[in-house]
Amino acid sequence: MNPSTPKRPDLKIPIILFFVFWSIALLLWLTTRRVFYLFNFGYIGTALAVGLGVYASLPARKRPLGRRLAQFLVGAYMLLFLGLLQRENMQIEGFFFYLLAGIFAGAVIHYLVAKVAGVLIFNRGWCGWACWTAMILDLLPFKRHKTQPLAAPWWSLRYIHFGLSFGLVALLWWGLGYRVQEQSPIELYWLLGGNLLYYAIGIGLAFLLKDNRAFCKYACPIPTLQKIPARFALLKIAGNAEKCIDCGACRKACPMDINVSGYIKNHQRVLSTECVMCLECVNACTKDALFATFAVDRLKD
Repeated sequence: MNPSTPKRPDLKIPIILFFVFWSIALLLWLTTRRVFYLFNFGYIGTALAVGLGVYASLPARKRPLGRRLAQFLVGAYMLLFLGLLQRENMQIEGFFFYLLAGIFAGAVIHYLVAKVAGVLIFNRGWCGWACWTAMILDLLPFKRHKTQPLAAPWWSLRYIHFGLSFGLVALLWWGLGYRVQEQSPIELYWLLGGNLLYYAIGIGLAFLLKDNRAFCKYACPIPTLQKIPARFALLKIAGNAEKCIDCGACRKACPMDINVSGYIKNHQRVLSTECVMCLECVNACTKDALFATFAVDRLKD
């Protein structure tokens, strides 16, 4: 290739994502005849594919714009359409309530696909590309966290949060006889109250620790559902150990404090279950040594 010729964008991952989501959309529509499934999965798959396509087509310094686009297209849809307009409790407590009630609602579909089963394929890409909480937190000024990661006990907060959420649901369900009421004002109030609390804690932690993703690392309960499937996810960050000069740029750029180059120098893909596939490390690498790859792919020479 002529050195002056622009590099052709790699659209493999957005194309795969597009077809996976549309396949799910068509399968569910054909088996249930509910047009909601066609619209829901079709929209999310298209939005993610568009964001990833924009990301792949832009120069390295502007690529985060593609991720931000996907975050707003998907996050706003989940929060505004499914949450506010459809009055579904999209918080983790809503997921628990719908499961207990045997209701296959949008929240259940979302959690099972995006935060459990889908993690086996796309890793924790939801956290990096579609989360409506991170959609707001990533707007805060601490693009590169300015403090050292907190000690190990702080990481247990997410498990305490998860336990408290499930405990509250258990108390209301079995102790007080509460039963979920689909599309009721109660579901809407729960969504608004829970989400505002998340934003308040997330923004507070970000300013306290000078770290936009402090909530994601220490307080968010969702990783408790994602950690095991993330370990075996097909999609991970990989790299060329010969190109890597161990400059530390990738680790500095990583919002989750992962030692990316340590994995690459050891000829491994990034195995940390904290990786949210935001691709900031890929953008920061000065030697183009990093890339996202599925397990079925061969590592690049």
